[in-house]
Amino acid sequence: MTNSHVIKAGYEKLGFWERNKLSGGYLLQKKVSEKAVSIIRFILLFGMCFMILQPILNKISVSFMTEKDLYNPIVVSIPEHFTTGNYRLAAELMSYSQAVMNSLIISLTIAALQIAVCTLVGYGFARFDFPLKKFWFAMVILVILIPPQTIASSLHLHFRFFDILGIFKLITGETINLRGSKLPYYLMSAGCMGLKNGLYIYMIRQYFRNIPGDLEEAAYVDGCGTLKTFIRIMLPQAKPILTSCFLFAFVWQWTDGFYSRMFLGNTKLVSTALSRIVDSLGAYIQRINGVKTTISVAYSNCILSTGTLMIVMPLIVLYLFAQRAFVESISSTGIKM
Repeated sequence: MTNSHVIKAGYEKLGFWERNKLSGGYLLQKKVSEKAVSIIRFILLFGMCFMILQPILNKISVSFMTEKDLYNPIVVSIPEHFTTGNYRLAAELMSYSQAVMNSLIISLTIAALQIAVCTLVGYGFARFDFPLKKFWFAMVILVILIPPQTIASSLHLHFRFFDILGIFKLITGETINLRGSKLPYYLMSAGCMGLKNGLYIYMIRQYFRNIPGDLEEAAYVDGCGTLKTFIRIMLPQAKPILTSCFLFAFVWQWTDGFYSRMFLGNTKLVSTALSRIVDSLGAYIQRINGVKTTISVAYSNCILSTGTLMIVMPLIVLYLFAQRAFVESISSTGIKM
């Protein structure tokens, strides 16, 4: 053994305070700093988790309370009169089964369509050069930054008097009214102008930019064309980010109120049903009692909280099944410009 190894072995046999004395107090200072950082990290994480979970726990507690418990000052978090009637009432007011089925179909189809077109566009921005590339990517950023409410009037007029280069008006003498159908929303999603499409393009583009170009070059050498290389080589590499974007698209579509009311107002969806649940509660009680009755604020909030939980629970179940791919995509996606 060398002298350095002998000194190190002898140093490690000493107690903590002896080693601290030899280091001039540095060892104690280091230990205190590490403990302080650990405590501060724990407090921050606990505070963040509490801020996220506390409102959900409150809604869960309130959803099992009777109206009597809501005004009982003794009842804080644990119901005195446990009931599941709030869930049955909320399900009836929202037409829950029908709304969930419609929302599931629309969210799945819209999310799949958005990810399909955004993957093509994101890959194009990441791997190919074309005229005005920076300009068009700036337009993608604007799609992210500008709120959709800004163009609500234009969208309404565009689909109320829908035409393609004046062809329909030339043939039939009038434009086509697409309002009240699902077609406008599918057309917007197919044209990368749907809900949050700009964000999906940006995320997918960043992911593809971080994949080494050697993979594509090797595929080209082996005789693969551009399309075959994209399908056989690049898409399997992009499964994490595609899963992540699909989850985002599904969740945002599931809870969206703006586009759903504008284009899908005639379809029963969980998001639109929740926004009308308090009004439906008033009409329901009036129908039961036969007279117009003022509903207490606490009971209205109780039913609203119950309906919110019923909408959120399918999303939590979905995340539990897809969390591995979601976390993998978040950890592996860079912000390389």
